[in-house]
Amino acid sequence: MLEMATKLTREPGKVVESDVGRLRRAGFSDRDILDIVEVTAYYAYVNRIADGLGVGVEVWIPKEA
Repeated sequence: MLEMATKLTREPGKVVESDVGRLRRAGFSDRDILDIVEVTAYYAYVNRIADGLGVGVEVWIPKEA
């Protein structure tokens, strides 16, 4: 699941049907796979909206070291 989320985030154009098959073989249902893809895509979408509008990080979120 995490490998799929990472690939979808970093290299979305390289996600192929066999990636979905791998999740199925790992025991994920089609609904599970849909949820994985939707949550990953939504997170990327929201971050790009925030970045595009120049929204800053909340003050309570610690800065990266």
